[in-house]
Amino acid sequence: MQLSTSVTCDPADFDADADSPREACGVFGIYAPKSPVAHQTYLGLYALQHRGQESAGIAVSDGEAITVVKDMGLVSTVFDERSLASLPGDLAIGQCRYSTTGSSTWRNAQPVYRGVGETEFALGHNGNLVNTEALASDRGMLPGTVTSDSDLVAEILEMELRADESLCLEVALERVLPEFHGAFSFVLLDKRRIIGVRDPQGFRPLCLGKLGSGWVLASETPALDVVGATFIRELDPGEMVVIDQDGPRSVRPFDEVDPKLCLFEFVYFARPDSTLYGQSVHRARVRMGEYLANQAPVEADLVMGVPESGIPAAEGYARASHIPFGQGLVKNRYIGRTFIAPTQELRSLGVRMKLNPLTDNIAGKRLVVVDDSIVRGTTTKAMVSMLREAGATEIHMRISSPPYRWPCFYGMDTGTRGELLAANLTVDEIREYLNVDSLSYLALDGLKSATGAVNAGFCDACLTGNYPIEIPVDLSKSVLEIDDAVSPLDENPGELLDEKATSGG
Repeated sequence: MQLSTSVTCDPADFDADADSPREACGVFGIYAPKSPVAHQTYLGLYALQHRGQESAGIAVSDGEAITVVKDMGLVSTVFDERSLASLPGDLAIGQCRYSTTGSSTWRNAQPVYRGVGETEFALGHNGNLVNTEALASDRGMLPGTVTSDSDLVAEILEMELRADESLCLEVALERVLPEFHGAFSFVLLDKRRIIGVRDPQGFRPLCLGKLGSGWVLASETPALDVVGATFIRELDPGEMVVIDQDGPRSVRPFDEVDPKLCLFEFVYFARPDSTLYGQSVHRARVRMGEYLANQAPVEADLVMGVPESGIPAAEGYARASHIPFGQGLVKNRYIGRTFIAPTQELRSLGVRMKLNPLTDNIAGKRLVVVDDSIVRGTTTKAMVSMLREAGATEIHMRISSPPYRWPCFYGMDTGTRGELLAANLTVDEIREYLNVDSLSYLALDGLKSATGAVNAGFCDACLTGNYPIEIPVDLSKSVLEIDDAVSPLDENPGELLDEKATSGG
């Protein structure tokens, strides 16, 4: 097994997406003999880049050994033609990460690798386990032995294989999977097969595609499209799919399943060209806007969406309200989630680095501004100020989801309750804080109806506080690391933060 070297960078000072929830990661796997699997995995990860921008990695097997290359940064930064050419093989997995358990360091980049005798495997994970501390304690691991929940899963698998070297990866995985509580969509590979797993709640998506005589696993359907694979189906909650030379076969390692796909996959996380629960994500977001227009009508001159995720709902709002749809903000497509600024004065320009108003469209207009969510409120407040300066006479904010009041522990990075605007202020107080003329959120029933899969099963804990899986009171991002962290369930709101918040889960 080979590993690339890396230089670790400090997080940037300003988070340009501070008002949006952040995801854990995207995963991809491919079994395609005689195909350029490393290049195809690169393309798949590129299509999933929106799900994680901290690190990226690919593991490839040529039937004799597994090679892993991973590093901090975007997929296009980590890999080039030279590095991909050094990864020959017939099967591969890849992962792009946003940290929710374990800090953003090279050690926590994925895929995670382990080897026991002749058995080697690599693992990529989307989601977040909630019983990491108990698992580590039960297995007698000392603090710092593992530093992320994904690393913990690999360590437990290695211990299982070491205890009985006659086991194959598939059987070892079947034995330990029921121990894991929380959100996990795994992709794994050993020398001759790839494996995909969804947790019994199906918090995070995972789908199966066909590519000629080969097969593909991916977090979202656009990653299938980009490599030319045909979508076959979504993996069921609690399902494990094993793919080898005989094709895919399904295994059911869990006694009970209770589908709870994250509702925010429809609202924000998934690409608009994705399909979830058999429904078009773009069409669902347009319906959210239509329902919002019927729920919260207002007289205005222009409906505009906050790029990019607010635009489909804005289109729906305009269609249902018969108010013209137009562009009010231009997004800099070349800025990442963060940029480094040495002073507060420069940091305050962060929103303008990301968004800039179209004054000709805004001046003298009553605006309906549609966005998918408000988490901390800092970016939204700065955006409203820009629109006022550009000459907007009225600003009516419309949000295509309910107020975001509770931290997520299943793979979203939202910080503590004290950092969530709607956990500490009423809707009218938020309106005053943002300095908008009116503010309305889409009702939960309307949001679920807009998905087109009302009864399919959703997790809405971040909106209701109803967690499908019990959460330890001391759970934090650094639960496996030596330094302690504040629990995201902290009820003391403190001050609303303007900087990047500590993630939870």
